[in-house]
Amino acid sequence: MKNKNFHDMTRRDFLSASGAMALGSLAPLSLAQDAKPKSVLATSSKGMVTSPHELATNAGLEVLKSGGNAIEAAIAIASCLSVTYPHFASFGGDAFMIISDRNGKVRTLSGIGQAPGVLPQYSGAIPVRGPGSMLTTAANVDTLGKAFDISKNELAGTKSWAELLKPAIGFARNGFPVSPSERFWMDFRQKEMADLPALASNFMIDGKVPEVGQMFKQQQLADTLEMLAVRGYRDFYDGKLAERIAKGLKEAGSPLTAADLAKTQARVEPPLRVAYRGGVLLANQPPTQGITTLEIMGILDRFDLKKIPEGSADYYHVVVEAVKRAFIDRNQYVADPEFVNMPSAKLLSKANLDQWAGSIKMDKAMPWPHVYKHGDTVYIGATDSQGNSVSMLETVYFDWGSGVMAGDTGILWHNRGASFSLKPGVPNVLEAGKRPFHTLNPGMYLKNDKPHILYGTQGADGQPQTLSAILTRMIDYGMDPLTALSRPRFLLGKTFSDTRDSLKLEKDAGDQVFQELARRGHEMSVIPAQSPLAGHPGAIVIDQKTGTFSGAHDPRSDGRALGV
Repeated sequence: MKNKNFHDMTRRDFLSASGAMALGSLAPLSLAQDAKPKSVLATSSKGMVTSPHELATNAGLEVLKSGGNAIEAAIAIASCLSVTYPHFASFGGDAFMIISDRNGKVRTLSGIGQAPGVLPQYSGAIPVRGPGSMLTTAANVDTLGKAFDISKNELAGTKSWAELLKPAIGFARNGFPVSPSERFWMDFRQKEMADLPALASNFMIDGKVPEVGQMFKQQQLADTLEMLAVRGYRDFYDGKLAERIAKGLKEAGSPLTAADLAKTQARVEPPLRVAYRGGVLLANQPPTQGITTLEIMGILDRFDLKKIPEGSADYYHVVVEAVKRAFIDRNQYVADPEFVNMPSAKLLSKANLDQWAGSIKMDKAMPWPHVYKHGDTVYIGATDSQGNSVSMLETVYFDWGSGVMAGDTGILWHNRGASFSLKPGVPNVLEAGKRPFHTLNPGMYLKNDKPHILYGTQGADGQPQTLSAILTRMIDYGMDPLTALSRPRFLLGKTFSDTRDSLKLEKDAGDQVFQELARRGHEMSVIPAQSPLAGHPGAIVIDQKTGTFSGAHDPRSDGRALGV
């Protein structure tokens, strides 16, 4: 897409533009007052999409039904989530994609905003909320835009940029029903409203937390999205919209400037790879922790899991122990490779994976005193009948991000910069222009050099842990996506709700498993079955023999997969 095509387009032209999805055409869909969508295993032979919010998933489905491709569907979904799932997604955040075209050509997009060119002076720690945490630019929009360019220039995409933003604009302008997840996180942060001014002023209705199912509108955001649709995605960074964003950031007290916005670019890069069970797992390059998921799976590839009963104490033990080894490497090395030596090849080498696998003792747990990293995000998967596939995550870091809006734009800004360290000498130390360490890592599993599984999850440090569970269950144990996503999961380390360095396991794993893991030295904590702490993954499986698709989104979430 060339931005000049949008500068000659008026708002009236945009509103009257032809397309399969009129503004607000999806708004009549609603969710039950007190219930999440029922999780089901979706199947199709013509294409599939998945996300944590049913309205967003349906927007992507409509793109596929009207002849759009997987990238176009993912853009529509991501745009909708920035409206309908504001606690976890925003155009004021970051995003990541893995894209495979119909010929098996794979590339990644890493949309990570960078620290300002002129750093603020901090006394003590970097604030985790408020203006001081608005420390990096937001690359979500540039990620979507670069993906759109790939679709248009290489995949013969037929949808316009404006058309793909229409459903999101409709939800912002005409309203959408508040989800159970949004209500949960509004309630959870009630005592922190002073540190989250955007919640009280922008996400309440008449001064009250909205009820689940209550219609909610965002008129300022609708105006901004219309402007973005008319003027093109780079207007967010170096156009009239960028001027408004920079003004809003300055007035809020953020150190980011218009010059910082203009320098923001999503990186198009080759994926990292590791062999697993006759296929290849893919991830984004550092500073994401995608390499950590690959390292966990590479270690597990040294074990014959089919000889270990799924759901047994042996199963949880070996997966948890592999997680610990990979996290040690992650904490020591992973950061922006433009600022530190990032030995990706060494970490994924046969020697390193063999050494870590050999250090695992099946009868004894390794002690685990490491710090847990927070973060929230949304997973999007899309695949079409032509063989194009997208695995994507977008994020605002903590739920509700910085808690501050960028002026009158309706854009909630993220707080990913709070993940930087001020300790000299550590890999993720704050530096001007540096990209922060990122927990996001969407994934793709190739068989015969073509996509077989698309996967990803919400959950910060929990992401590699959740992915190791669902991948082993689908690949090693042959489970369908819904079954794999529904099984009990674990979370290792401290969390915002439990400061113990314990292994948190869902209760339905069973008393016998808890007792045996404790005997091996794991400090155990019980969390409820289907706990939100266990992440919100989604997955789509592509059967290469039959050309059919099956998919699901986690029953712990508000989302679902839908097939054409």
